[in-house]
Amino acid sequence: MPESERQQVVDGAKYIRGVRPIDPEEIATYVEGGAHPGVVARILRDAATDLDLVERADGTFVPVPEEPLTPSFDGVGGFPATYADAFEERLRDTYGPDWHTGDTGDAIRERIRRLKTDYYWRNDVAYDEDVALAYACYHLPDTYAAVSYALDELGRDGLLDRRLRVLDVGAGVGGPALAVNDYVLGGAGDPEREALVEYDAVEPSDAAAVLEDLLPETGPNFHSTVHRETAEDFEPSGEYDLILFANVLNELDAPADTAARYLDALADDGTMLAVAPADKETSIALRQAERTIADERGAATIYAPMPRFWSAQAPTDRGWSFDERPALDAPAFQERLAADTEDPGAVLRRAVRYSWTALRTDGRRRFDISLTRGRAAPLAESDRHVTDRVDFVVAKASHDLSEGDGHPLFKVSDGSEDTEHYAVLVDSTALNRLLADAGYGDPLLVENALVLWNDDEEAYNLVVDGETVVDPA
Repeated sequence: MPESERQQVVDGAKYIRGVRPIDPEEIATYVEGGAHPGVVARILRDAATDLDLVERADGTFVPVPEEPLTPSFDGVGGFPATYADAFEERLRDTYGPDWHTGDTGDAIRERIRRLKTDYYWRNDVAYDEDVALAYACYHLPDTYAAVSYALDELGRDGLLDRRLRVLDVGAGVGGPALAVNDYVLGGAGDPEREALVEYDAVEPSDAAAVLEDLLPETGPNFHSTVHRETAEDFEPSGEYDLILFANVLNELDAPADTAARYLDALADDGTMLAVAPADKETSIALRQAERTIADERGAATIYAPMPRFWSAQAPTDRGWSFDERPALDAPAFQERLAADTEDPGAVLRRAVRYSWTALRTDGRRRFDISLTRGRAAPLAESDRHVTDRVDFVVAKASHDLSEGDGHPLFKVSDGSEDTEHYAVLVDSTALNRLLADAGYGDPLLVENALVLWNDDEEAYNLVVDGETVVDPA
């Protein structure tokens, strides 16, 4: 269609926008000489992000509703079958119908083992097509789940609008993209969710080819563009409501420098969300980048989950902290790959453990707590209180780390500590059980905790017993 006629379609949409639903059949009558409604619909889809239009299931278009996004998220039980089927189709196209058997299956499993080793030792990884597919076999489901849960941290706080511009830096094989689609738009199977996502992916490696295979499974109101550039070289255009770094900061040479540069592209009320695997090295690296950006440079405020409860104080402990959610049902492609090995656990990735941080430039924090001396003691001064009973205000920074072996144990933080602190629940009562029941990141007032030094762990223990009271802070 000539540009003049395309403009007639856009002008017609602008004319009735907000008055009644935009019907391609009606708009077709506005075009000089007429136009096919299907062509008009395609033009409206292409212009949807400029016109802020949502396509409905009946084929009409309406403006993005102004009311806030109301999430319907209730957790992730497993990787959605639609995406799993599309990914396995890619495996069949690349390796044949028996991709999971014989030499091909052995090669994929070996690549997964090599990836684990490289990540553990923080070796550089080159993502050619084979490595990208092996990575997706193992990590696509749990990355999808981790980003979904991290998005919910923002969504339930009202920080995600129905009109969302997203920049996914280091987009990988598509886990974050699919998570955004499902969380904001309700998934491809929920055409009634009226929201609009403009999604830009930055991914230089062959992982982008896997991402591009999966993007057609997103909904009609998910408008995506893939930029095959490095995170260091890409120049953002305009402002973004959400900037994502999912499982990528640990792969950058200067993670804090790169992430801080992208803050310039963040909308005034936007959020930078970074997610990393929970393993020690990558989790600590995420926390180091977070602290450099927020504490050393003052370039952003930590919205959640790690606290800064004491003015002008910042933590200098190693910072290993992670959230954990219910295990996933393994998708069919993982089950198939695991069936032909004596060690199925090497290729099945059911656990959902991840570290995350949300940074903002407007100064907003989830819990606006600012402590002064007298109400509680800072964790930074625990060395003065060993064998004393003291009151603290802390954020719960882990789930139970005891794994059923001994008393329940939880990492805690108040943003002042230079040494790790753990709350040990040695005697659960009605007055202190909130320590066990509280969620990751929740602030707690812990009254009358016994402070002890743990030589074995080189950490402080806050002993929570029958004399201790735990309340919401």
